[in-house]
Amino acid sequence: MKRFALAIAATCVAATAASADTFEKYGEIEGWKVFVDVEKKSCLIEAVDSAENVVQMGLTQDRSVGYVGIFTKAETDIKAGETSEIAILIGDNVYAGESKGMRGNITKGYSGGYVLSDSPQFVEDIAQQYEMLIFPEKEYSFIVDLSGTKKAIEMARECNQKQIGG
Repeated sequence: MKRFALAIAATCVAATAASADTFEKYGEIEGWKVFVDVEKKSCLIEAVDSAENVVQMGLTQDRSVGYVGIFTKAETDIKAGETSEIAILIGDNVYAGESKGMRGNITKGYSGGYVLSDSPQFVEDIAQQYEMLIFPEKEYSFIVDLSGTKKAIEMARECNQKQIGG
């Protein structure tokens, strides 16, 4: 079992980035939009499913850690500051960590959080697999469609290189 840290963003990256003033659309590929966070000079990818759930992926400002953010409009029992265990299954790998609940500081009506990981295998799994199963320490689980992530991650890498002048 691989370990990762799950943290809830304290500032709004999103859900949905297109509406934020600090985000500019860079491109779109296979159902994913790529945005430039002009304030942080980094890029992220975002997809919205038919139920209006939002998935975002990118790098932290110092580019040392990747994140996956998952937001929903569905009714949740997430409480600010409450911690719980969480597991993510991608392909044959299970990543486990702790989550800290948050409501607010994201687009109105959404709740959710970010998985932070410095594991190259985590990113590789996201790029190569077609779904990610999320198991919070609750009575439910959910599936995130990863179709198109490989090309979207490639576009985000290109975007990030342009932000740092490479």
